[in-house]
Amino acid sequence: MRVLVLGASGFIGSHVAATLAGLGHEVRAGARRPDAAKRLAPAHEWVRADFSELGEPSNWTGLLEGVDAVVNCVGVLQDGAGDSLRAAHVTGPAALIAACEASGPGRLIHVSAVGTDEQVGTGYGASKLATETLIKGSSLDWVILRPSLVLARGVYGGSALLRGLAAFPLVVPVVGGAGNFRPVAMQDLCAIIAGLLQAEGPLRRSVDVAGPEVVSLAGLLSGLRGWLGLPPAPVVRVPAWLVAPAAWLGDLAGWLGWPSALRTTSLRQMAHDVAGEPADPAMLAGVTPVSFSSWLTRHPATVQDRWHARLCLLRPLAILVLGAFWIATGVVTLWPGWREAVAVLRDAGYGAWSPTVAASGALADIALGLLLWVRRFSGRAAIGMALLGAAYLVAGTASAPQLWLDPLGPWLKILPVIALALCVAATEDRR
Repeated sequence: MRVLVLGASGFIGSHVAATLAGLGHEVRAGARRPDAAKRLAPAHEWVRADFSELGEPSNWTGLLEGVDAVVNCVGVLQDGAGDSLRAAHVTGPAALIAACEASGPGRLIHVSAVGTDEQVGTGYGASKLATETLIKGSSLDWVILRPSLVLARGVYGGSALLRGLAAFPLVVPVVGGAGNFRPVAMQDLCAIIAGLLQAEGPLRRSVDVAGPEVVSLAGLLSGLRGWLGLPPAPVVRVPAWLVAPAAWLGDLAGWLGWPSALRTTSLRQMAHDVAGEPADPAMLAGVTPVSFSSWLTRHPATVQDRWHARLCLLRPLAILVLGAFWIATGVVTLWPGWREAVAVLRDAGYGAWSPTVAASGALADIALGLLLWVRRFSGRAAIGMALLGAAYLVAGTASAPQLWLDPLGPWLKILPVIALALCVAATEDRR
């Protein structure tokens, strides 16, 4: 069959699309940035499917043409730059449902999440519940799957944050709530979706997809720490109020294009029970999910997993500090250190051009520091820092080579700055 997978470049959607293609289905893969996604999975039929542009049933006509079924894996945690809860969970799905009812495929499988209800008090929970309500009120042959924490080799967002916390030095910080999980393997979730696509209908059911093992947040992090091959460490419970400032910064980062997993919505969702209840395998196309412990045993960690886990929290810190450093150097040059900066340049032979050179360099430093903090420009800003740092080094060596022997090491210190900028640029990929 031909299946339209929405959110096919995302964490769950990419695995679903790959599984269906491996079973011989024709996959029409919908993504906001299909050109970039096509490089990773060229065999799919990639199409642009941005829910913010699909608010009317007529917008779906081309996407649904010739499609036998739809699997919707689209979801956003919180409003931010490029992300809209209403578009992803309300207007987009409503238009999709109407288009499917009019002339499209009869079966819709929607991937929701355990803990989708209004009691959580988040826009995420309320809007995800709105999607489910729309689907249940339709005339389609629908299935709503509500997975607990999904386990996969690759991680993104919240699952990446969990590995980062598990790899924290010396201790295992347990942030915020005491909710439980029933982790489910990505392979099992994909097998369930594939089976339900082929099942005889009508189905019209909402079901939790939960593993057989209940795991607390502390147990989850300790288990992941052992899986990463790191020595045991004491669990330290961090109250939500202490983490709140970091969550607020995560909200701000979201509006700058950084979809941080540590946001106010995350803290509230983690405080809510997200375990779900295991369903009868008959409701899950005959699939019996494996346990958390079994998954860890069957998928041994590699050195790449350890690198990623350690960089999860270190990389944002590097971006924050590197950007602040470049901004600070520019501000110091333009304000308290202006006379000294101009004097140094005059001694280096720049003469009447010294004020212009000092001001230009300072403004360039500030601009690069600010651009590094904007997700859209961060990679290019990091490369710009490395190039400008190299230019400073070449020009400084030519005009004031004696500073290589200065006890404060002004030229020597540029080298680690260049190296850090290149590390930031090299780890720029989000998925």
